[in-house]
Amino acid sequence: MRKRRIVATIECRMTSTRLPGKVMMEAINGKSMLEIMVERVKRVKQINKIVLATTINKTDDCIVTLAKKLKIGYYRGSEDDVLTRVLSAAKKNHADIIVELTGDCPLIDPEIISQVIDCFLCNKCDYVSNSYYPTGISVQVFSLVALKKANHEGLTLQDREHVSLYIVKNPDKFKQITLSPPPKLKRPDIILTLDWPKDYKLIKTVLKKLYPKNKNFSCYDIVELFEKRRNSKR
Repeated sequence: MRKRRIVATIECRMTSTRLPGKVMMEAINGKSMLEIMVERVKRVKQINKIVLATTINKTDDCIVTLAKKLKIGYYRGSEDDVLTRVLSAAKKNHADIIVELTGDCPLIDPEIISQVIDCFLCNKCDYVSNSYYPTGISVQVFSLVALKKANHEGLTLQDREHVSLYIVKNPDKFKQITLSPPPKLKRPDIILTLDWPKDYKLIKTVLKKLYPKNKNFSCYDIVELFEKRRNSKR
C-alpha cells in the first residue's frame, strides 16, 4: 500500500487589511515572519512538502521569491476563494493529506503539528484540529478527499474564504477529532497571531527572548515566558 503523501499548505498574502505586508515583516536576524514560520514547519518529519499558497497578485511576487530561496513549493491562485487555492495547491503537489496552516502564525510549534498529524494517521477520520492552545498555535489536518467534497458542496462566500469551514460545520458528513492540550498549554488567552501592530511587537519580543538561545523553542517555552512576565508585574 502506498504511503500517504502529506503536504503542508501555508496560506499567505501581502494584502492584509489590518497589517499590510505582515508575513514579510522583519522577525529576527534579517529573517521575515514567514521565513521563521517555514523554518519551524520544516522540522516536522512527517511532512513531505511545504507549499506557500499565495495569490496571483503582483504584490505577492515577493512570497514566490521567498519560496524559491527556501527551496519549497508555491502555488498562486484566487485571493478570495482560498478553498480552491489550497485544494489546487494540494492536488498539484500530489497530496493525500493536507496540513493547513496560515501565514499569520510564525510561532507555530513543530511538535504540536506532528501530534495533530499523528492523531489523524492513527484514527479513521476526515479532519483533526487542536483547540484551547495559545491562539496562533492552530493546526488543521484533513484528507484531500474531504476537501474535494467541501469544494463541491461548500458554495457560500464564507465557505470559500475559510478553507475548512464547511467541514467543521458539518460533523454529520465528516468524522472529526479535536486534540486538547496538556494542562500547561491550555492557554487560549495567549494571543500569538500576527494581525495588528501590537501583535508584531509581541511576537518580536518573544523571538528576541527565545530564538537566540534556542531556535527550536517550543510552545512550553513561550507559555513559560508569558508566566515569567506576568509574575514580574505582580
